[in-house]
Amino acid sequence: MTEIRFYHLRSSTLETALPKILEKAVGQGHRAVVVAGSVERAASVDATLWTYEERSFLPHAMAPANGNDPFAADQPIWITTRIENPNGATLLVLLDGQTAEDPEPWKLICEVFDGNDEAAVEAARARWKTLKAQGHALTYWRQGDKGGWEKAG
Repeated sequence: MTEIRFYHLRSSTLETALPKILEKAVGQGHRAVVVAGSVERAASVDATLWTYEERSFLPHAMAPANGNDPFAADQPIWITTRIENPNGATLLVLLDGQTAEDPEPWKLICEVFDGNDEAAVEAARARWKTLKAQGHALTYWRQGDKGGWEKAG
């Protein structure tokens, strides 16, 4: 069964936290698909992964507007606005309240939401309840004051 983790941003922005989540996942051998809620957010994630640290690099690509990239299968991280898996990913990262109707194709799903946005928090709670009722294995990670993650509940 798919493991689903909820990441509650509290002390930093998505642009600060997401690269660390992806670094860890890629370091553990995962390929990832990152699903953003808009083309603008996808472009922001793409730019962040190029520039978040001077000495770090996360190989990735963003889905082109026409949806056709002959090198998609080669990408450790694929950034898109729709649920797809052109790179054989085992990890799905959902941003901006995006959801996966069928979590089973993924080994791990990470839902990242902004704790400073009450609507995002309420939507995450509703998704948690729905997924829990469906019998999925869920974990909740809350960001501490210094940006690290604390497993809660």
